[in-house]
Formats: sequence, structure tokens, C-alpha cells
Amino acid sequence: MLYAFICQDQPDSLQQRLQARPEHLARLQSLKEQGRLIIAGPHPAIDSEDPGQAGFSGSLIVAEFENLAAAEQWAKEDPYQIAGVYKKVLVKPFKKVLP
Repeated sequence: MLYAFICQDQPDSLQQRLQARPEHLARLQSLKEQGRLIIAGPHPAIDSEDPGQAGFSGSLIVAEFENLAAAEQWAKEDPYQIAGVYKKVLVKPFKKVLP
């Protein structure tokens, strides 16, 4: 089943995000290679593709997992979570309708 990870960043966490980014992307790349990643990306803190020092306000990931418990465990082990980037992570079942 698909699960949506709705992640909210801590204020002023850009430096932690940048430091943990390579490990975070490697985990997402692994999901992609397994054919389980639907979409992933950050929410810029301002209305810009490149928010610069304004940073990001969170992330959205939609990926396939065996069950909710497995998805929640994956979220707990994310490098952004471990580095303190995320203030809150909500994991919810997701039903893709379009496209």
C-alpha cells in the first residue's frame, strides 16, 4: 500500500538538513530503485524553486510499504528525523487516483 509522509521542519533547521541530505537522498534512491517511490521533495519556505537561506518548511514523500507499521519505522530511521530537521512527521495511508 502507498503511504504519505507529511513532514514539518523545525524552525532554523536548514544547516541540519544540508548535512543530513546525502544520507536522506540515498534512502529515497533505494526506494526508487525498488520501484516503491512515487514522489518526494521539500516544501520551500518561500514561493521560490530555490529558497536560499529561507530554507524549507518540510517535505512530502509518497512511497509503497508493506503496512503502516513498516512505513512508520522507515520514517523514524530517516536521517532528517535523526538529525532533528523534522519537528513532526505524519504517516498516512494514501490512495493514488490520478494520474
